[in-house]
Amino acid sequence: MADVDCIEKTSLTDAVRRLDQAVGQLETSIQRRMDADRSLNALQDDLQRLGEDRSQLAVTLDESEARASRLEEANKDVSRRLVSAMETIRSVLDAHGG
Repeated sequence: MADVDCIEKTSLTDAVRRLDQAVGQLETSIQRRMDADRSLNALQDDLQRLGEDRSQLAVTLDESEARASRLEEANKDVSRRLVSAMETIRSVLDAHGG
C-alpha cells in the first residue's frame, strides 16, 4: 500500500508540475496577445494621425494652388499693363521727337 501512496504522490506531483507549466504558457500567451493588441492599437492611432495629416496637407495644397493661380493671373495683368504703359510712353516720345 505504501507503494501505491508513493505512486499517487508522484502522479499528483507530476500533474501539479504540468498544470503549473500549462498556466505559465497560458500567461505567456496572454501577455503576447496583450502586447500585440497594444501594438495594433498604436498602429491604428498612427494610421488615423496620418489620415488627418494627409487631409490637412491636401487642404494646404489646394489653398497654395489657388493662391499660385491668383498670383499668375495678377502677374499676367501687370505684364499687360506694363506693355501698355511702355507703348504709351513710346507713342508720347515719338510724338514729341524723343
